[in-house]
Amino acid sequence: MRKQPFLILFIACAGLLHGAGARANVDQMSLLDFSLEQLSDIVVSSVSRQPARLADAPVSLYVIGGADIARAGARSLPEALRLAPNLQVARSDGGTYAITARGLATTLENKLLVMIDGRSVYSPLFSGVFWDAQDVVMEEIERIEVISGPGATIWGANAVNGVINIITRNAASSQGVLLALDGGRRERGATVRQGGQLDGGGHYRLYAKAGDIDDFPDAPGGGLERRQAGFRGDWKHGTRATSVSADVYRSSAHRRGGGETRSSGANLLGRASGILANGSDWRLQASLDHTERVQPGTGAQRLDTLDLDMQHGMRLGASHNLVWGGGYRYSLDRVSGGTQLAFFPADKNLRWANVFAQDKIQLSSTLRMSIGVKLEHNTYTGMEKLPSVRMVWNATPGSVLWAAVSRSVRAPARFDRDLYVRGGGYSIEGGPDFVAETVRVTELGYRAQPLPSLAYSLAVFASDYDRLRTLEPRAGGPGAPTPGAPAPGHQFANMGEANTRGLEFWSRWQATPRWRVVAGIVLQDIDASLAPGSRDLSGAIGLGTNDPASYWSLRSSHELSGRLQAELALRRVGQLPQPLVPAYYELDLRMAWQARPNVEVALSGRNLLHRSHAEFGPAATRRLIERAVTLQLSSRF
Repeated sequence: MRKQPFLILFIACAGLLHGAGARANVDQMSLLDFSLEQLSDIVVSSVSRQPARLADAPVSLYVIGGADIARAGARSLPEALRLAPNLQVARSDGGTYAITARGLATTLENKLLVMIDGRSVYSPLFSGVFWDAQDVVMEEIERIEVISGPGATIWGANAVNGVINIITRNAASSQGVLLALDGGRRERGATVRQGGQLDGGGHYRLYAKAGDIDDFPDAPGGGLERRQAGFRGDWKHGTRATSVSADVYRSSAHRRGGGETRSSGANLLGRASGILANGSDWRLQASLDHTERVQPGTGAQRLDTLDLDMQHGMRLGASHNLVWGGGYRYSLDRVSGGTQLAFFPADKNLRWANVFAQDKIQLSSTLRMSIGVKLEHNTYTGMEKLPSVRMVWNATPGSVLWAAVSRSVRAPARFDRDLYVRGGGYSIEGGPDFVAETVRVTELGYRAQPLPSLAYSLAVFASDYDRLRTLEPRAGGPGAPTPGAPAPGHQFANMGEANTRGLEFWSRWQATPRWRVVAGIVLQDIDASLAPGSRDLSGAIGLGTNDPASYWSLRSSHELSGRLQAELALRRVGQLPQPLVPAYYELDLRMAWQARPNVEVALSGRNLLHRSHAEFGPAATRRLIERAVTLQLSSRF
C-alpha cells in the first residue's frame, strides 16, 4: 500500500502546536486521579438499560475507560478491546479479528453483540461484525462496557456470549480542536476534531480521520485503508436530553490471494431521553444505516437498516423498579455478483420486533432480585423467548455476591438459511429448516474491595449449547436453485452441542498513588460434540471454533513524574487446538511525555518479545503478527 509522508506531517505540526497556548481543553482525567472507590462508582448502562453503579452490577462486567485507551495508545477498536481481561482477541491479518467472550471463536464470530452508542453494528449476513469497517475517534470514547455472558433479556437475540457497548463522549466534553497523529513502519493514522457551542445551549463536534495498516511480510501488497468523517450534536433542556450523530466511511482491505474488499457506508442516529413529572424516565432512539461491501469471488452486498427502540422505567411502590420497552428493526439486504457464492433469494426483507420487561425487586436492605423476559420475533424462526433471573446480595458494604440463570439464542442469519456455494459439481447450501441456536447459562459471581488499594471480581459459569450449526451431507432431491439434478454436497443443520465451564478473574491494585496494576485471567473448558447421526464437516472447512484453555494479562500504569507516563502490558494466550496455533507471550510498552499542557508525544512498542507470532487461523492463510514501533503526537487547543 502507498505510504503517506506522516513523518513530514509530524514535523510540520510540531511547530504549529508549539505555539498553542492555554486555550487547550484537556477534559480527559487520568485514571490515577481516581481512587478505586471512585472507579467502583462509575455508572454503567449496559446491564439493565438504566444507570447503575459498576460495583452493584450482577454480571461479569469490565469497563475500559477512555483514559485506559489513551494510556495504551490503542488506535483501533479491536486493539482497545484487548484491554478487557474477559475478552479473547486474536488477530488474523491487518483488519480481520476473532473476538469473543467465553469461547466459540471464529473470524465469523456470531454470538457477541456489539453496539456503538447503542446502535447495533452486527451484520445480518452472518450475525457477526466486520471489524475492518468499524471505527471511531479513539480520543472520543468515554468508556467501553464489556459484558461476558448472556445479555439477551435486555438486548435480544445474538447477545449470547457477551455484549460490547462502545460509548462516546457527549459533545460538551469535546470542545476545542484535537489533532492526533501516529506513524510507524506498518501503521499510520491522522485524526482531527473540532468541537464548539451551538446557539440555544447545545454543543457539537465534527471529525475526520484516516488510517493505513500494511499487512505482514508474508502477504506483500496487502493491508487496510480507512477514511471516516462525522459529527455529533447534544442538547440538554432541564430533564430532557437530545443527541444526533452521523458517520460516513470508506475502507479498502487487500488480502493475499483474495483481491480487494471494499466497504463503505453511512449512518444517522437520533436519541432523546427525559424524566417525567412522576419521576419515571424514558428514552427513544432511531437509527438509519447504509452499508455496501464488495468482495472478489463473493459478490456485493447493499444493506439498508432502520432501527427503532423505546424504553420506560418507573418505580412501583417501595420495592419494585420496572423497565420495559420494545423495538423494531427492518433491513433490506441485497447480495449480487458472486461467481461461486450466492444467496437465494438475492434480495430479502428482514424484520425483527421485540418487547421486554425487567423488574428489580428489593427483597431486603441487602438482598435484591431481577426478573426479566424478552419476546423477540425474527423473519426465520418466529417468536423466541429470552428469560433471565438474577439474585444480588450485598454481603458487606464493600462486596456483592450474585447469581444468574439465563436463556439466550442466536437467531439464523442469511448465511445459515440462504447461502449457496457451488463449484466443481459440489455444493454447500443453507439449511431450509435451520433454527435458532440456544444456550442455557448458570453464573455465580463475587465482587469486592477488601482494602482501599485492592478490588477484584470473580465469576464462574456453565453454558450448555444446543442446536449449534453443523454442515451435514445433503439428502437427495430438489434443493439447488438451478434446474436439473442437485449436485452432491452439504447443507447447514442444527446437530451440534457444546458445554463450556470456566472462571473469569480480574483485579486492580493501587500499589502507590501514582502506580496501578490490573491483572486478569480466564480459564475455560469447552467440550463440543455432535448429535447422534451427525456427519459434520464444518471443522474441516473452518466453521468450527478454536479457543485456548486459558489466557491472562497483566497491565501496569505508572506516572513516573508529572510529565512522564509508562504503560506496560504483558499477556499470554494458550495454545489453540484446531487448527493448531502455538501459545504465545507478548509485551506492549508505551512511554508518553507531556511536552506542554496541551501536547503529548508518545513512543509505543507492540509485540516486543518476538519478531513475529501467530494468533489465529490455519497456517496456510494466517498472517504472522510482527513487532511494531509507533510514534504518536496529540494536541488539544
